[in-house]
Amino acid sequence: MATSTGFIQYPRVEVGHRPVDQRIHDWHEIDQPLVDQTLNQQAARCMDCGIPFCHSLGCPLGNRIPEFNDLVYRQRWREASDNLHSTNNFPEITGRVCPALCEAACTLAINQQAVAIKQIEYQIAERAFAGGWVEPLRPKAKTGRRVAVVGSGPSGLAAAQQLAREGHEVVVFEKDDRLGGLLRYGIPDFKLEKRILDRRLKQMVAEGVRFEPNVQVGVSLSVAELRRRFNAVLLCMGAGQPRELRVPGVDLAGVHYAMDFLPLQNRCTAGDLSTGGRQTVTAKDKHVVVIGGGDTGSDCVGTSIRQEAASVTQLEILPKPPEGCNAETPWPFWPKIMRTSSSHEEGCHRRWSVLTKAFTGEDGHVTELHGCEVDWLMGPKGWQMQERPDTDFTLPADLVLIAMGFVHVVHTGLVTELGVQLDGRGNVSVDQWMTSVPGVFAAGDTVRGASLVVHAIHQGRQAAAACDQWLQAQ
Repeated sequence: MATSTGFIQYPRVEVGHRPVDQRIHDWHEIDQPLVDQTLNQQAARCMDCGIPFCHSLGCPLGNRIPEFNDLVYRQRWREASDNLHSTNNFPEITGRVCPALCEAACTLAINQQAVAIKQIEYQIAERAFAGGWVEPLRPKAKTGRRVAVVGSGPSGLAAAQQLAREGHEVVVFEKDDRLGGLLRYGIPDFKLEKRILDRRLKQMVAEGVRFEPNVQVGVSLSVAELRRRFNAVLLCMGAGQPRELRVPGVDLAGVHYAMDFLPLQNRCTAGDLSTGGRQTVTAKDKHVVVIGGGDTGSDCVGTSIRQEAASVTQLEILPKPPEGCNAETPWPFWPKIMRTSSSHEEGCHRRWSVLTKAFTGEDGHVTELHGCEVDWLMGPKGWQMQERPDTDFTLPADLVLIAMGFVHVVHTGLVTELGVQLDGRGNVSVDQWMTSVPGVFAAGDTVRGASLVVHAIHQGRQAAAACDQWLQAQ
């Protein structure tokens, strides 16, 4: 235990951000890491609980949080890095983009502010890279077995790394021209600069993982050829099927799904596109309306502001959540409370309990959004939405970004050709991480639907272990 009185001595210190008037003019990360003394005090706030809900209930990966907090407090950074990497393949990524389920489950969060676990994790990972401690972990021997991993998002990368370290020959197929899946093209650089991803990919290549981008399995590589060349297949595709908005005018030019918008800016930031050339969807000088109040919607807000939008409005169909705490989601569960992201702080008008009813436009291009306010009433079938009388409104909308989430993995092509069984929500069904087709495993969004990076890494690790066990038994 770091110190028995740290949580009394030291208040929580939030990570700082670069000033708004500076950061909205570039695409660099906005966080400002804590200085060593402050981080040491934050680690000292951990109480080393007898039952640490932070890692037993909060963290899907089971990160041994009290242990690495103690090691940071004692400035045993390399041991802290080894401890963290023993459960998490990519702590430098989760330390940036995870919403920190662990902090919601921290015992201090019952009546105080939680330990700053996410920031401690982030700075352990960065200290490890700076110290040269992140080295390739090569297997002692090769098994002679070949595994194909389809998808290079967080679940696919975690699975590939685990399988390669077991001695299998691993090839990761990615349909896009660059690796990383939604880590590459779904998360803006101001939250995750892509050099962070590239340095981890470099480690994986040194460990023996082979990457083949620009390969769409089921199209450019047939399912039959895939099964012929590999002893096992692991499906780790992202949930790319967006939740549709079915209203009049949705087919007007200027109405786009979030993933038609965000990847273009990431490609532009990487130097692959020119803002004035091939980037056909831009918020510059436009009145932008973002439909959906989640993380993807927030990313659309921050990206639009950096593209110099005339205005940004974000609409959410659900009621505005309470501030601070919510009796419906008590500790140690993830609280459904009001959250304001760094993008919201940069200039965004937010509205809740709003239903989008239609779009209208001129010359085939959207110019207005028509909506109304709604009430949510408890009925015999649960919460039900009801339009509020006399609340119809119109918003100027030159660019509409639909960020209502994703329903499941795309079925056409690979999933259909493999003939794997699906569950009631359209996700791939698994039993011990194997699909209904022997030798074909699945993890991450493919199984769970759209979810968090930390869940994807966890499932990738679990599916890799199941795949390895199955291969050993053959």
